[in-house]
Amino acid sequence: MPRFDISRRLAAEALGTTFLVAAVVGSGIMGVRMGGGNAALALLGNTLATGAILVVLIFVLGPISGAHFNPAVTLVFWLRREIGAIAGIGYVAAQILGGLLGIAIAHLMFNVPVLELSTNLRAGPSQWFAEFVASLGLILTILGTLRYRPQSVPYAVGLFISAGYWFTSSTSFANPAVTIARAFTDSFSGIAPSCVPAFIAAQLTGAVTATALFGWIAKPVMLATAAANETRAAAE
Repeated sequence: MPRFDISRRLAAEALGTTFLVAAVVGSGIMGVRMGGGNAALALLGNTLATGAILVVLIFVLGPISGAHFNPAVTLVFWLRREIGAIAGIGYVAAQILGGLLGIAIAHLMFNVPVLELSTNLRAGPSQWFAEFVASLGLILTILGTLRYRPQSVPYAVGLFISAGYWFTSSTSFANPAVTIARAFTDSFSGIAPSCVPAFIAAQLTGAVTATALFGWIAKPVMLATAAANETRAAAE
């Protein structure tokens, strides 16, 4: 696989997060307008657009930057020593800037003020726990498919986030950069700025927990395989 310099990788992270947030917010606005006030129909449209764009973006930009588009994912790869601290900080900055650009693009497309503070309160222990669960599941999905079925990562991530929209009370943000960006849209997809810190804390906690959990779950499988190979070799 070709290697890309840091400028191209950062551009890919910014571009991917821009399109992701534009899809999340734009589809939310479209869903509300076309759904005639039906929240379930709006959420369904939001879900389909988000899951679909994730699959496409990971296929297109994954070979360049790894398609993190998410500071929690970048944190996990830093913890696993698969990305350096300086590059990781650059990734996070690119993701946040890309997310804000995505908000502006979505608003311009739907004739909404470019940036506006959200009034959509998303608070309370149940929603914080939901973000922990969503982030835990997302990271487990990424690490598991990367190890055992790397060609399936785009589909697995898109499907998990699509499911998370419906089985979590928070609608599965699972992404600090997207959470920050969504504080600047007073639309269906928004989150009030006062709710952002708790969401991000839950997301990062879920990501770190998933990293440790997967490391523990996967290790016995590898040891068992190695032991079986050694036994077979001895028998031969």
